[in-house]
Amino acid sequence: MSVEAVIVERWVDRALKSYPSEMHSFLGGEKDPFRNPVGNTFRENLAALVHELLGTMDKEKIAGALDGLVRLRAVQNFTPGEALHFVFDLRPVIGEVSGAISDPLQSRIDELALMAFDQYMSCRERIFELRINELRMWARSAAAGEGGTP
Repeated sequence: MSVEAVIVERWVDRALKSYPSEMHSFLGGEKDPFRNPVGNTFRENLAALVHELLGTMDKEKIAGALDGLVRLRAVQNFTPGEALHFVFDLRPVIGEVSGAISDPLQSRIDELALMAFDQYMSCRERIFELRINELRMWARSAAAGEGGTP
């Protein structure tokens, strides 16, 4: 198994530990993407992130991989810190696998964290906009005498 594959495997395992233990075993073990879309999202996107962090650091590919993860975490019941903690889990994983993390790789992880934060905030803003629009529609229908609940 390549170093990159070991890093991905360990990073996925750490990231999925943020879920309750009964879910963690399912998310980490079930490989069918239709039965386990969350686990599949983590496996595919973290693999893409590792590949880019250790390679060319293509920002478009990183943004695409982060998008799937951040959207997923933004709608789940996590604080912002919990939602994005998976990015910081990469440091100890690389340390375990390679023994040390170079300064340039540290900088790349920091850059990844900032990109994840920007995407997370964008997702949360969109969620709040949708909620506001839903409340406005409910208020209009209530004012028009149509009733209903938000």
